[in-house]
Amino acid sequence: MLPGAKVVPCATLKDVFERVTVKDADVAVVPIENSLAGSVAEHYDMLLAHELFVQQEFLLRIEHNLIAAPGVKTGQVRKVYSHPVALEQCREFFRKNRNVQAVPFYDTAGSVAHVLRERMQDAAAIAGKRAADVYGGKVLRAGLEDNKQNFTRFFLLRRDRRVLVGADKTSIAFALRNIPGALFKALSVFALRDINLTRIESRPIQGRPWEYVFFADYLRGENEAAERALGHLREIADFVKVLGIYPAAGKKR
Repeated sequence: MLPGAKVVPCATLKDVFERVTVKDADVAVVPIENSLAGSVAEHYDMLLAHELFVQQEFLLRIEHNLIAAPGVKTGQVRKVYSHPVALEQCREFFRKNRNVQAVPFYDTAGSVAHVLRERMQDAAAIAGKRAADVYGGKVLRAGLEDNKQNFTRFFLLRRDRRVLVGADKTSIAFALRNIPGALFKALSVFALRDINLTRIESRPIQGRPWEYVFFADYLRGENEAAERALGHLREIADFVKVLGIYPAAGKKR
């Protein structure tokens, strides 16, 4: 994604956002949505909580591998570590192997490092083949994902607002009053201007039970129609936040 960039490891999701916010890193790359498991909810929460801007999106084909320490056989494995989203993408494997426990871990590559570092003889991890190469693990089984059409969408985040030439997609967050027709009116500001919404999802607002924020993407960059739609939405909504404006990846019109 960023040729020549120096990779800075982070132990937690919060660290990723904080490093960019406090200028310990120039950019962050975070997974935001998977074609099998859906959205990475906590990343959307972090986007709302931090003043970072989505400058680019990437689509990456994901192939999951069952990785263990050298010498460990598939039949010995009783626990499998990985990020919860990766585990969700391999549900069929766990359905067929009910004696194997799925164990959530903070990161896919980190789960491989953990299994190898602890020299576990009854455990494996789910991650990309690169993690096996880096940490000296053995691939017990490749292509563990439920469906080969398995893609993850990533965001490139920056502190400053930079809109690239050719940017034709926007991500926003907004909240509405809980009154009849509020969502209909909010979505109509885009429909009236022939702006195509590609996704919409609600998330609970922390500290405000049963209140929600909506995250939406639409296929339009910075132009008059988009600005008018956002202006109209701000008249209806309690708040509107533009998360990013960027070139759409894997364009399908």
